[in-house]
Amino acid sequence: MDNCIFCKIIKKEIPSKKLYEDDEMIAFWDINPQAPHHFLVVPKKHVASVAALEEADDKLAGKILRLGARLAKENNVGDFRVVFNNGPLAGQEVFHMHMHILGGRRLGSFA
Repeated sequence: MDNCIFCKIIKKEIPSKKLYEDDEMIAFWDINPQAPHHFLVVPKKHVASVAALEEADDKLAGKILRLGARLAKENNVGDFRVVFNNGPLAGQEVFHMHMHILGGRRLGSFA
């Protein structure tokens, strides 16, 4: 966790273009956006991945989804994609669970 970039953002050791923060979550614009609107929602609790969630994290898992949808609406992102990458083969680069919200243009299909 000492080298986790998201933990450093949460501790304000690394700056971010913050959209939202409370005691449990932080949201900020992605530094390498893949769409016109691309932000991340990150729990402050360090959970390595979606697969590492435990039953005690159920409320946290629900909050991250609700918060992402609310922030999309507040930032005029009508249609959006929600992405969780789990593991290196799925594209996870930072091993602190986080949700991507992408929108602002037509996004290709996964097929």
